[in-house]
Amino acid sequence: MPVSLKTCAARDVRPAAALRQMVRRRLGPHLPAVLALALLGSPAAFAKGPDSLADLAASVSDTVVNISAVQSIEDKRSGSPPQVEPGTPFDDLFEEFFRRRRQGDQPAPPRRERKSSSLGSGFVVDPSGIVITNNHVIADAKDVTVIFADGQKLKAEIVGKDSKVDVAVLKVKAEKPLKAARFGDSEAMRVGDWVVAVGNPFGLGGTVTAGVISARNRNIDSGPYDNYFQTDAAINKGNSGGPLFNMAGEVIGINTAILSPTGGSIGIGFATPAATVVPIIDQLRKYGETRRGWLGVRIQTVDETIAESLDLGTPRGALVAGTDEKGPAKAAGLLAGDVIVKFDGVEIKESRDLPKIVAAAPVGKEVEVQLIRQGKQIVKTIKLGRLEDGEKKVAALDKDGAMDKSLAGRPAARVLGMELSRLTDDARQKFSIKSTVAAGVVITAVDPASVAAEKRIRPGEVILEVDQQPVSDPADIAKKMQAAKGGGKKSALLLVANGQGEVRFVALAVP
Repeated sequence: MPVSLKTCAARDVRPAAALRQMVRRRLGPHLPAVLALALLGSPAAFAKGPDSLADLAASVSDTVVNISAVQSIEDKRSGSPPQVEPGTPFDDLFEEFFRRRRQGDQPAPPRRERKSSSLGSGFVVDPSGIVITNNHVIADAKDVTVIFADGQKLKAEIVGKDSKVDVAVLKVKAEKPLKAARFGDSEAMRVGDWVVAVGNPFGLGGTVTAGVISARNRNIDSGPYDNYFQTDAAINKGNSGGPLFNMAGEVIGINTAILSPTGGSIGIGFATPAATVVPIIDQLRKYGETRRGWLGVRIQTVDETIAESLDLGTPRGALVAGTDEKGPAKAAGLLAGDVIVKFDGVEIKESRDLPKIVAAAPVGKEVEVQLIRQGKQIVKTIKLGRLEDGEKKVAALDKDGAMDKSLAGRPAARVLGMELSRLTDDARQKFSIKSTVAAGVVITAVDPASVAAEKRIRPGEVILEVDQQPVSDPADIAKKMQAAKGGGKKSALLLVANGQGEVRFVALAVP
């Protein structure tokens, strides 16, 4: 309001000329230097962004496209009676009505399919007609159309797609070479660098927004290879698959996701770095599929308690919770409880680093893996397999093995707030424990106030090892806890399996 502005502007009522004279008298010949320092130290000077992004926008806009994807969805309503609550006065009436409409014994009409369309963004990377977008933009689509800045519409062929890093490669046939964007060095981007997003928010068409890199290496739990750029450049629904440019007009990321309680931009957007997607794009263009390195291990994070129980010092590396039966790691002799601290010469600072480094390694390469086993450093040489082949092998494994019936029932014991019992047939049936969990001690109850409950240990889980030693009786666990306490350890490391056979390590404090 005018009154507010006026009030803020009237803090010093002395005439401006008088103020200028006073400053000149006091500072004299030092005035230019003082003013220069004041300008250098001004927050406004540092906060000032580019004078204009018009030239940049004009140079890259023609490389950005809109993506229209049409999917077929089964119409569950077709030929089916409406769902009513059982026991209502109308359920019998509706059933009889629809039975007569189907003419007694005639089968219900087949369900029809209805079309659903989605809009996204993309960008040209090769004048011959190669277009990049997100996998989720075109997932399960039967008809994909690429719409260019000049309004031209071309049908697209899906060359290949990858859900793990959410990228897809499309191919269009254009009458003349297309203007293509070029990838830049995403590893050189720093927090605070200016970026520009171009895309198709809410189907509006080519839209330019600007901001900075707010953070690097963000993990948003969307996949195994998360290392997103976070940006405050406005990204909305429909921007997915569009490019994130640096100030040189190079693509340093693909806009993929936003964090928003409203569905619109609140200044927290995420882009997959070019360094992550370019190798995948190359594979998709060459083979039509991905070819990632495969180690064949299940890993988990090394926290402070696990690091202490394994005598690692500071938390580091990736803890091997298990190995795949037909994987390279098992063939090379890796064991549950090993901590991988270096892979092919690259230090593993935290567990989520390992999948990305392994996946980027060539299939068939022999690599050195440095690990710590029971306090000793060991080096293993492992020939990497192909992840996609490994996933097929794991899926094909027979889940039904011979059930171990040799464990007779024994009285239950109580350790660290857990009630324990031997793994009997009755326990297997009660807790639906599969035969792949061959031996161990079953947890029958957990005190809600115990440390075990805080570590999310649940009844029906099975303790396989304590401090990397197998256990088959509750007494074994009690003895090993006492041994850990007598040895001055602050915690004991448990290997725990759920009923499906999935394992993890849990460090419990020794009282």
